[in-house]
Amino acid sequence: MNSLLRIPLNASPEQVLRLRSLQCGFAQVCNALAPLVQQTRVWNRVALHHLAYRGLREQFPGMGSQMVCNAIYSVSRTCRLIYQHPRSPFNVARLEGKPLPLLRFADSCPVYFDRHTLSLKDGQLSMFTLDGRMRFQLALRPEDEAMFHARKLREIVLTCRPDGVYELSFWMADPDENEQTPVATASAEAEIPEYVMVEEAV
Repeated sequence: MNSLLRIPLNASPEQVLRLRSLQCGFAQVCNALAPLVQQTRVWNRVALHHLAYRGLREQFPGMGSQMVCNAIYSVSRTCRLIYQHPRSPFNVARLEGKPLPLLRFADSCPVYFDRHTLSLKDGQLSMFTLDGRMRFQLALRPEDEAMFHARKLREIVLTCRPDGVYELSFWMADPDENEQTPVATASAEAEIPEYVMVEEAV
């Protein structure tokens, strides 16, 4: 069974600026990758990694290798929703051979982490930013931290709430469950995320 744990970050003004800078940088990587997806019609995560990883690392050296991988995952995930979901107005089957629309990611787009770029131990959170690791002391319940270590992490997502507070969401599953990301278990509706703009090809 999938579980969701949301943790707001008690960030100082200086930390908020660093998180915002990371979010904008992550969006830039996604936007550099989106035209390649449009041109090649490749959005499978593994195939897209082989196609784009080296060029993105050269273009965005400050982002770090693993965060580039996470940006590739983000684009792949979003493309599956927009180009493949049966109810999406931009499903490839509805395009009838027309060019794919171009996806543009806003600076407010979520940032994806993994165990290489974010760690949690004894209530202390350590996470990657563009200018070094950032650390937060979290007031976690013991059962929450135990779940973080015992269950299989599907996704770690950083978002900024409407009130300006940054929040981490941890999607977790039982270790023996089949590999399945939250996008695959979403509702039957294909709502385009508010941080993505779809530009139809003319």
